Amino acid sequence: MLNDPLANALSGILNAEKTAKSEYDIKPVSNVIKKVLDIMKDNQYIGDYTENKDSKGNNIIVNLLGNINKCGAIKPRLAVKKDNYEKYEKRHLPAKGMGILIVSTPKGIMTNEEAKKKEIGRRLLAYCY
Repeated sequence: MLNDPLANALSGILNAEKTAKSEYDIKPVSNVIKKVLDIMKDNQYIGDYTENKDSKGNNIIVNLLGNINKCGAIKPRLAVKKDNYEKYEKRHLPAKGMGILIVSTPKGIMTNEEAKKKEIGRRLLAYCY
């Protein structure tokens, strides 16, 4: 049983990267997963992805570039104040300026750097480096 589709998608992507696969199929699909994939694509961690619709439901095929060292969902979804990102960057990322934290804010899902610039805090979703 799938309790956290985002965590399952990110761990599947990481496993496919480690086994040097060029594609990974994500199922089930949600808007949060699509937005996280958009952010990862914008930061060149993954290539393009396509969404397929069939009678059994939707799935996403992600093209992998081999740029991911580690990625995953942050559980529990920790609340972060707008001036407190550095504590979580130290906890989840290997070095300053390396990798991204993905944050859910009232203005949408974005990286920690965008949230710092806009001075917004809320919930941590995932990390990638």
